[in-house]
This record gives sequence, structure tokens and C-alpha cells, in this order.
Amino acid sequence: MPVVSSGKLFLGLAALALSNSAGAHYEEFIVTGNRLNNLIGDSVSASEGTVGQEEIGIRPLARPGEVLEQVPGMVVTQHSGSGKANQYFLRGFNLDHGTDFNTTIDNMPVNLRSHGHGQGYTDLNFLIPELVQSLSYKKGPYYAAVGDFSGAGAAEFTTFTRLDESLFKLEAGQDDWKRLLLADSSDLEDGNLLCALEATRYDGPWTDLNEDLQKHNVLARRSWYGIDGQFALTFMGYDNKWDSTDQIPQRAVDRGLIDRLGSIDTSDGGESSRYSFSARWWNPEWDVSAYAIDYGLRLWSDFTFLLDDPVNGDQFEQVDERRIYGADISRTALSSLGGHALTQTFGLQARRDVIDEIGLHHTVERRRLAAVRQDAVDESSAALYWQADLQLSDRLRNSFGLRYDSYRFDVHSNLSANSGRSDDSIASAKWSLNYILNDYWNLHAGIGQGFHSNDARGTTIRVDPASGDPVEPVDPLVRSLGSEIGLGFHAGEKLNASFALWGLEQDSELLFVGDTGTTEASRASRREGYEFTAYYRFNQDWTADFEWAETAARFTEDAPGEGNHIEGSLDRVAAAGISAAFSEGWYGSLRVRHFGARTLDSFNRIRSEPSTVVNMRAALNTLGHWEFALDALNLLGSTDHEIDYFYESRLPGETGPVEDIHFHPLEPRTIRISGLYYY
Repeated sequence: MPVVSSGKLFLGLAALALSNSAGAHYEEFIVTGNRLNNLIGDSVSASEGTVGQEEIGIRPLARPGEVLEQVPGMVVTQHSGSGKANQYFLRGFNLDHGTDFNTTIDNMPVNLRSHGHGQGYTDLNFLIPELVQSLSYKKGPYYAAVGDFSGAGAAEFTTFTRLDESLFKLEAGQDDWKRLLLADSSDLEDGNLLCALEATRYDGPWTDLNEDLQKHNVLARRSWYGIDGQFALTFMGYDNKWDSTDQIPQRAVDRGLIDRLGSIDTSDGGESSRYSFSARWWNPEWDVSAYAIDYGLRLWSDFTFLLDDPVNGDQFEQVDERRIYGADISRTALSSLGGHALTQTFGLQARRDVIDEIGLHHTVERRRLAAVRQDAVDESSAALYWQADLQLSDRLRNSFGLRYDSYRFDVHSNLSANSGRSDDSIASAKWSLNYILNDYWNLHAGIGQGFHSNDARGTTIRVDPASGDPVEPVDPLVRSLGSEIGLGFHAGEKLNASFALWGLEQDSELLFVGDTGTTEASRASRREGYEFTAYYRFNQDWTADFEWAETAARFTEDAPGEGNHIEGSLDRVAAAGISAAFSEGWYGSLRVRHFGARTLDSFNRIRSEPSTVVNMRAALNTLGHWEFALDALNLLGSTDHEIDYFYESRLPGETGPVEDIHFHPLEPRTIRISGLYYY
């Protein structure tokens, strides 16, 4: 159902103003305990915000990646094992595992370019939620400091430099859930030393396999405090292996071949690791960081079963082995222009991905039969950006940003025709106005250009490695154009609400391909929608929140034999919660998330069912240094689906391909308890 009549409405807003350019600190609001701070003058908008550990910690999490559901309108699901990157949805995007949403942690990128499983792959399993100091989010391509994968928006995690108290935490739950966390923070004469260790085990509720998840995380940070700023050296390490259930065909459940928690191929799974070393120095004027990351993934999947190979089956292995090097430098300067206060930020960003192997192999029970494609890629980029924030009056602020990105791709393929080099560059502009109507109302409007990069292998490809057919290379960098108008309301410490009307156009869409588990470039597209967010405090103890978002997503280019609906896009997301924190030490939250029906084919003939899940946390922290909590995930025992796809597959006994819905179920009701000791 279209929400707005035409994307041209949003382009017309350019004459009015443009939304929140990068670094425009007047658009940020810092919320450490709740989202009811007075935001008038700082742009009350669902499009940008910051939440702190107090708000993160009150919500139960089934997976670390669900921290991103703090972003209003974001849905985080999973279509495979717990060790794989989550599936993300925002603003009408099926973001797959991270395409078109930029994620960083402590100035290090999380999105992986030219990844073996999907462009922009965003695996947050190395994140320790208790160590997240804040999560800042920005929706839309309106921020000069954000480059690649900026269409739907961006999120930046900042982890603690020091903890007020060290902690020891044990968790246990159904399906052999076990988790240990030890975080020790020591004040030193010139700074702090923070060390953390996390270990997780989980078998899952599946009827014909144990996930046998074995995850380990470590973090060590030494920080120094000085007159000129703060300096930190950080090591992060992550290692994980698991077995998994991929999405299953609906007909297999209907025929009784498996139940909804069963599997077709029980040998799927994966191994992944991420090790990083980073250095950062910052003060109110400068922020300088550098990083080195070593990453690896081996992933075995089977989405189509006997479709391509009726004898051996269709399982495939995807391999990604890389090192990433980069730096990020920004300088903020305060001055004046024509008697008006002017804040300028200048930035330089550089990144290089040295990918020793991106591989796709045909396998049987994780044993390789043949290499479909093997490549080595050297991909590098550099960017310059400038952001200017001009205070035109007590009520009006104007922001303008410019960004320039340059990319180089060098691909060495096992098929010589697909080897080669390419390069591309792109300039982006952003402009916004923010106007304070009165003590209660705030208006902002804006427009901005963004982009996403395509897989480096697609920029040099000439021959399809599976079929041998000739193919055309894709554009390396793809433009997006977004516009937005928003209105915010704040009334004392009781109510904070915002409404945003937005649109986004992309020159090319990235879509998930079921039989290879990758993303491919597709046609130009347009999305438009609205979002409403409200936070209300009943009294000193009780707080409620409500989020509603609707989107229409369409291709803007016709294609023979195809419709114009974007496969996997969703029309509606709603979330609501109530939380309480009492002086006696009890606290908790109850949350519901509604994930609307999605179109599964380009004609909108096949649609998924909507999905609703309720989670609860209840905790007590009055017993000295102790805290105890109970989490009930999927409290009402919903049998809805986490994710649905529609494509061809072939099961044993079938004579040919069958189009069907393939889904991954919500996990059944799960109870977990934890004990936390502060020292």
C-alpha cells in the first residue's frame, strides 16, 4: 500500500532544506538513561539518536546483534545458525546481512566489502553487549562522515574505556544455554586497564541437530588520560563455530517430512573469527584512530537441496579470509561567519581490504567436490569530507556537507576472464535546516546523497563461473538520494515524540539470491514512508515507548517478465514496550515487536505472514553487590517465522524444481536466568 503518492514530493523538499549532515552535533541527542531528555534545539527526530548502557541493559537479548533493535524501526532476525550474521530490516529494506546500513564500533568498520556470503556482511557476534557504552544511530544518507552502505542509515557502537565496577556474570537457560562474562576494570595512575572475557555455549531447540555453538570473545583496552586528550589501545578477539538449521521449505513441514524445528541438511554450519588491534586519540577538537583486523569465515549452506545436483545435493561452502587496515581522522573547529557561530568538521578516511580468498565450493557434508569460484581481491578506498554547521539565529541552524570517495579494485580469479582492475569515485552533498518553532516543537528537513559499493568481483566479471554465459560487469559505486522532513515534540519530562516523512531513491538495488546465498545488483528503486516514535513517563518508576513505521518500496525500472515490487521488502514495523525501575531494586521490561508481512516476489502475489514476538526481563539488584535476572524470550510461544523467502528448490522424491516459501521459525519460548556480581 503506497504511503506517499510520489518520490518527487521529497525531491521538492530540497528547496526547503535538507536533513542532518554528518557530524552535525545539533542533530544528536545523548540519552544514557531514557529518551525523555529535552531535545528541543537538538532536533527531536526518530531519524537520529543515542542510547546508553542503562537503556540497552534493561532489554532481554537472544543474540548480540539485537542491540540494533534500539534503532526505531529496525528488525533483527536470523535465517541460519547463531554464529552467522543476523538478518536486518529497516526503512523497507531487507538489508540481508548488512547491505545499505553502515555499522562501526570504536571507529572500526563492521561491514565487510566484497564478502564471500554477501556485500556489506555485518556480523556482530564479537560484540559484548554489557561493554557497549552507547549506540548512536542515524537513518538516511544525510551524514558527511558516513560513506559506503549509507542508504538506510548508520550505527556507531562505542564501548567503555572504564567500568565503575568490575563484574562477573553467569547465565543458564533452556537448550543448554550457558554464558560466562568476566570484565575487570582497574584504575591506574595515568588511566585505566579494562579486560573482558566472554564464553557462550548453546545447542538450540532444533529437533534433529544440536547447534553446538562454541563462542569466545576477549577485549583488552589500556587507556591514558592527559591534558591534550585521551588515548586508548584496544585488542578484540572473537572465535566461533556452530552447526545450523537453514531456512526450510513450507511443503516439507506440510507433508510431515520434518517439523517446523527440523532440517533438510543437518551438516550445515560455520566457523568464524575476528581479531583486531586499534589505537585512538581524541579530544574536543581531534579524533584520530587506526586499526588492523584479521577476519575469517567458512560457511556451509544448503538452500535448494537437490535442485542443481540431484545426486550429491546443493550444499556449498563460502570462504572469506582477509585483513583490513584503515584510519579515520577528523578535526572540529569553532569560528564565526557574519557574526553567526560556525562549527566545521574536516575528515579523512582510508581503508584497504586484502582478501586472500573469497571462495565458493560445491560440497557434500562439508567435503569439497569442486570449486565454483575462487578469487583474491585487493580493494582500497579513501575519502575526504567536510561538514559546516551554521547557527543563523537562536531558532534556526543550517548544515551543509560534502564528501568525496575514491575506490580501487584488483581481482585475481581462478577464471582468468574474470580477473582485472577497476576504479571509481563519487561525490556526495548533504544540506539541512533545523528550526525551533517554540519550547515544545522542533522542525527539521533535508536532502542528502549517499552510495553503496558493489562486490569487487562484479566490477571485473565477464563470464558466469557456474554457467559459462557472458555477463556484464556492474557499476562499482551506486548512488542513492534521500530526503526527509520531521517534526518533534517535547513536553517536560513526560513526553517525547517525533514524526518523520522520508523518501529514498537508489540507482541499483542489492537483492538476496537464494541458490548461492549472495547479493546481486538489480534495478533502480524508490522507497518512501513515514515513522512515528513516542516515549512517555507515567511517573518516576514507569516508562513506555511506541514505534510505528510504514514504507512503500518499488523498482522504478521495468524488466521483461518481472514486476516492480522489491522482493523481501516490508511494509510495516511496530514495536512497543513498558519498563520499570523501582527504588527497592526491582526493574524490568516487557516488549512486543510486530514485523509486518513482506512481499516475496516482484509481482506481490506471494507474501509472508506477519510475525509478532514478546520478550520480558525481570531483575533484582538490591542484594549488596549481587543482581539476578530472568529473561523470557518469545514469552507467548509464538510459532511465527523469523524470515521468509520464495524461490525454487527440490526435495528427495520430487522430479523437478518446486517454487515454495522457505522459512526459519522463531525459536520457542526460552527461559534464561543470570547472576551478576559487582566487585
